[in-house]
Amino acid sequence: MLFGRRKGPKLSAHQANLRITLLPRLRLPLSPDIDPAALFDSSVADVWLEIGFGAGEHLLWQAQNHPDVGILGVEPYEAGVAKLLSKVFSLSAQGETRNPIPNLRIHEGDARDVLETLPEACLAKVFLLFPDPWPKPRHHKRRFIQMDVLDALARAMKQDAEFRFASDDAGYVEWTLERLLAHDSFVWMAERPQDWRRRPTDWPPTRYEQKALPGVPVFLRFRRGERRRGLLQMDRSKRR
Repeated sequence: MLFGRRKGPKLSAHQANLRITLLPRLRLPLSPDIDPAALFDSSVADVWLEIGFGAGEHLLWQAQNHPDVGILGVEPYEAGVAKLLSKVFSLSAQGETRNPIPNLRIHEGDARDVLETLPEACLAKVFLLFPDPWPKPRHHKRRFIQMDVLDALARAMKQDAEFRFASDDAGYVEWTLERLLAHDSFVWMAERPQDWRRRPTDWPPTRYEQKALPGVPVFLRFRRGERRRGLLQMDRSKRR
């Protein structure tokens, strides 16, 4: 379920036109028999998903730097989708191809709808970067990271697939760690404090991150795999 406003500021005439002309060509169809790897203009080796891509800087970077990967982007806010469409249109105007990002598909809506539609074990990587932390305790139920959502992610992710999470809200980081460490299908990949204090080189900053963040950003990486008994306490000890 989505919370908050979806529209935001009024779109420019250019952005509104792109929603009519460009978005249908990039839209991710939601169908019970969807084959994610077959959605793109060329064959892809893997499929990745970014949940809540904001203005699309990270999403676009991943699509451009991994042309053999199909990138699915989900964003509920109209303004964020419009900004991404503007970036894609600008790239097409600079080049000779009508679709400069053939390995990109977009869903404007709730990521839960996408997860329910995707087949089992189809995603090789999932990103959730700086989601709304909903800091007030009475709003914690609105946070995207919930145990039922992790169940849906685990079903859609391949064995050994990677889940990346980033936040500058200490409360949400703690919330996320508690739930992922309690879930049998995810293993924390960190081996030392630097592993979550520094962003990996293939993890470009988002527009939100490039601003003056109110908190210290934390970068978490998890592997989709069955946790053996006894590893939960070991995972928790990494935070010390």
